[in-house]
Amino acid sequence: MTKMTTITNVEFGKMINAAAAALAANADTINKLNVFPVPDGDTGTNMSLSMASGAQYERDALDTDISTLAKATSKGLLMGARGNSGVILSQIFRGFSNSVEGKKTLSARDLADALMSGAQVAYKSVMKPTEGTILTVIREAASKANKVADETDDLVNLMHAVNEAAQIALASTPDLLPVLKQVGVVDSGGQGLVFVLQAFYQVLSGDFNEADLKTPDNAELDQMVKELHAGAQANSHLDPQSIEYGYCTEIMVQIAKGTTYDHEFDYETFYHHLSQLGDSLLVINDDEIVKVHVHTENPGEILRWGTHFGSLVKVKVDNMRDQQQAVIDAQRTEEAQMAKMAAAAVPASDTAVIAISSGDGVAELFKSLGVHTVISGGQTMNPSTADIVDAIKATGAKSALILPNNSNIFMAADQAVDLADIPVCVVKTRTVQQGLTAMMGYNPEAKLSDNADEMASVMLDVKSAQITKAVRDTKLNDMIIKHGDWMGILDGEIEVVTKKLLDAASQSVAKMIDDDSEIVTIIYGENTNQKDAEKLQEAVLALNDGLEVEIHNGKQPLYPFLISVE
Repeated sequence: MTKMTTITNVEFGKMINAAAAALAANADTINKLNVFPVPDGDTGTNMSLSMASGAQYERDALDTDISTLAKATSKGLLMGARGNSGVILSQIFRGFSNSVEGKKTLSARDLADALMSGAQVAYKSVMKPTEGTILTVIREAASKANKVADETDDLVNLMHAVNEAAQIALASTPDLLPVLKQVGVVDSGGQGLVFVLQAFYQVLSGDFNEADLKTPDNAELDQMVKELHAGAQANSHLDPQSIEYGYCTEIMVQIAKGTTYDHEFDYETFYHHLSQLGDSLLVINDDEIVKVHVHTENPGEILRWGTHFGSLVKVKVDNMRDQQQAVIDAQRTEEAQMAKMAAAAVPASDTAVIAISSGDGVAELFKSLGVHTVISGGQTMNPSTADIVDAIKATGAKSALILPNNSNIFMAADQAVDLADIPVCVVKTRTVQQGLTAMMGYNPEAKLSDNADEMASVMLDVKSAQITKAVRDTKLNDMIIKHGDWMGILDGEIEVVTKKLLDAASQSVAKMIDDDSEIVTIIYGENTNQKDAEKLQEAVLALNDGLEVEIHNGKQPLYPFLISVE
């Protein structure tokens, strides 16, 4: 194994992009580690999109020292962070970036210090750190790095030890968090971090290859590159003429085919030559195809180099300077339109309310109660920090309130508060039903803090149930759950499991109502209808004919019924 004592910009770029590729390739695997067998397990998706944004920023950075690249990666992760796992990942890289500030390259000690800083910042970012999670994995990995850096200057040995420590820590998560052991899974966020650190080690050891992740066909390779670009944030302040390498060039080469083929394919040789011709280089290959993405001033040389190794089957060249100017022009137009709409909808002195939810009908319910902006997402796709910041800005208000309506959005919302240009408060609503109830406490004339306090108090008056179908077999809290069973999730806990949808819904209501209950609200989703909701209404009134029942078409995906009791 070749010894390595210095990480340059080339290795660092490979590490970040390899981590993004690893998370993209394994997103579904991570998603399936969700404790609840619900159809919207999204830890892998969130971490993949978050890391993809970080990698995009790293590729777009205009300097080549580690300090600048790490800062760009951190910024990209911050803006693209989705879900609590994505936010914690962004905090790890924020600490990493803080530690390497001013450094052009990294030694083993520098890398260990950066990982230690990443762990410390990640722990501080969580109000009540929980062991048996991604935090445990980064702490143990960083601790190992710190010890090994005292013994060797070899980065390969250090990352090998870090990788092993991370996997041991991941294996221990079920012993630290009982619910993981009960369900028989390791922590999903911790698994995502292991893929990141494993990719770092594979790059430094020279073992990284997409085929090590899985054996992708051409369609999967296309999707992998697409996901690596997902979450990219256009920089509307970048002067097009300041772009050093102006042509985004992509080629696909069929290895060892065609009349121009005269070089046996070797990844390191192929990659090294291209690395001298530009930046933002990404090379992906299997046994038959090699794909290249690079920013360069000489697209012709990229094509010429590719033809030595086989036949060109795809070529794409974009002028990024022209594209950037188009982005600037389009964004200026969009901002002007949004400002005009915001000014008409929200007086500048008002406090705007931003809610996050899925389903056009649910969005209309929120707007009917006074919500100014609804960000599409929540159960099916958590919005990024940048999505929330943009929504705040678009209101044109002097202050804003955020209703996440999902605990997995809390941390991204908190980050948006720090990045917003106006005062913002987050009302920690965990469900759509809590969010709708919280709006009963909203007063457009009240101060921001008073509104936040009142809304947080009012939302506690509602009980929430989400009805959905299990996507896998599991055992949780002594309940045997089979794939296809209907579950009633009451305020975050699975309390009902049945074979029929209406049974799950009616039994959930039965568990929520008591002598003080007055109103039951049924919001039916896109896979149910008014007749199903009316049947549920009949079942509710059979439990207590003194209850008032309201029915709304929420059009939400995955959850046929959202039910509240007040």
